Amino acid sequence: MTLNSAPSGPSRRSFLASTAVAAVAVAGGAPLLTACGGSDSGSREGATSGKAADKLLPAYVASKFAKPDIPAKNGSADGYTGKIDLAALTASVPGKLGTGAPLTIMSPLWGTPPKADCAYYKALDTAAGTKITWQNQDGQTYPQKIGAVLASSSIPDMVVVPQWIMNGGKIANAVTAKFMDLGPYLQGDKVKKYPNLAAIPSDSWRMGIFGGALRGIPMSVAPASFITPYYRKDIFDKKGYTVPKSADEFLSWAKDATSAKAKVWACGDMSWIGGNIFPNAPGWNIDPDGKLRFSKERPEYLEGLEWIRKLFAAGVVHPDDKAKTGDAGQRFAAGQVLVFNSDLSGWYNQAAEQAKANPDFKIEAMDLFGAHGGNPTIWATSPANIWSMIRKGASKETVENALAAANFAAAPYGTKERMFVDYGVQGTHYTVKDGVPVKTDKGNAEVINAWVMLATPAPYLAHPDLPEIARKQVEYQQRMGAFLKKTSTYGMTIVEPTRYATLSSQFEQLEIDFVRGNKKLSDVQQAISTWKSSGGDKLRDWYKELLDKNGSGN
Repeated sequence: MTLNSAPSGPSRRSFLASTAVAAVAVAGGAPLLTACGGSDSGSREGATSGKAADKLLPAYVASKFAKPDIPAKNGSADGYTGKIDLAALTASVPGKLGTGAPLTIMSPLWGTPPKADCAYYKALDTAAGTKITWQNQDGQTYPQKIGAVLASSSIPDMVVVPQWIMNGGKIANAVTAKFMDLGPYLQGDKVKKYPNLAAIPSDSWRMGIFGGALRGIPMSVAPASFITPYYRKDIFDKKGYTVPKSADEFLSWAKDATSAKAKVWACGDMSWIGGNIFPNAPGWNIDPDGKLRFSKERPEYLEGLEWIRKLFAAGVVHPDDKAKTGDAGQRFAAGQVLVFNSDLSGWYNQAAEQAKANPDFKIEAMDLFGAHGGNPTIWATSPANIWSMIRKGASKETVENALAAANFAAAPYGTKERMFVDYGVQGTHYTVKDGVPVKTDKGNAEVINAWVMLATPAPYLAHPDLPEIARKQVEYQQRMGAFLKKTSTYGMTIVEPTRYATLSSQFEQLEIDFVRGNKKLSDVQQAISTWKSSGGDKLRDWYKELLDKNGSGN
């Protein structure tokens, strides 16, 4: 839990498949603990940004494929609301870029891994010209697994590195030591050999600069991506509830809507949206008064914590959320909670799962509000927070096959490659009904997160089976995106000195305990004082020097 902001980008599980909210580790726009510096042999602390970063980036060449029905605006993704015309799909790359040379890839996976020789893997290898051996690892234990792998002398040719595993500094430093500079293959016009990689936004590529070199192939994230409070519109309409527009209104409504006897609670744990209701910038930010502050130092931090505590104290939060057990999404679907938090994927997942089971089910996203009413302050999400990287020492052929795979994975919407990645083989992994692709049982078992982890195109939203949800998602992003702000460290890859790596680790459990009434406000205030005296003030000086040198991200 972190009350300083909504978490950034895709969460660990709901990013791909689950209706559950995953505990995303870092807030949107917060400094990424990734190794940056002048060179492989130089310092791994700091950041590379501005003109220095621009020189390292691939040239940007926008995709000319399917025109979005709802173009991106206010930090949103592009939106596609029409059906897929399979006959009109074209290839994004003529011919195969891969040579068929063997390639090993390690990636996190949630669910049951497909067999190594499954039809999906075979078909994509054939289409891309690759020969991949997938070393899929349990997503829940991936931080431990990747740490062990990077500490060894045997590293797969390509490794998926999520940002959320980098807290603590050790893996961040290993990134620079273990993965190669892709500049010789992708910098400037060299990327044009891989047109889908060239169409990835430059801000997303910028986040792939580690140790003064371009090492990470990014999964792009729309800046207006944030944890969203969803509500049961069908129940709101039936009960005549009005959607709250302030923190006090929410608490008042929650008390009225909760009936423990009827096994209905107003909400789950609302901690994830506290930083947008009480506008506390995540991480480090130069505030309007010109002073550089950490999120825990601002009064809005305590105000947000106290509001969440009031919800727990009033008994309006489901007991399982208080105990941190079970699946919040399932409780929402069952009507046991009327409001729950998830990332943007939760909207589609809930609607799709309930389409047949409960035709009356209606899910809507609650517009975020300021603590005292009025407009919220929403902190822009980092433009990338998952990367695929290629090990140092890999042969030229290995690198080119890895880039061929990433280029295939990054195919834009409206292309044959995108259909391959998302749905597999027609007739084997999906069928088409009324112009809508529908996965078969084999498709559901095999077409899960693997290829999609290598790279993504510019952010887009499309659900051919539920186009109305895609429209609502993009419109919500655009509506809320009008209130986006960037922090001073937005768009920078930053690694803090290792001596500060665990400085703020005490706060997560303390926040959990405080909002549940198990710790006092004085305990939180003491933790803030301890943080300052134990290195927080020195870390402030370090950040000030970094921002003076690199400039502000906002």
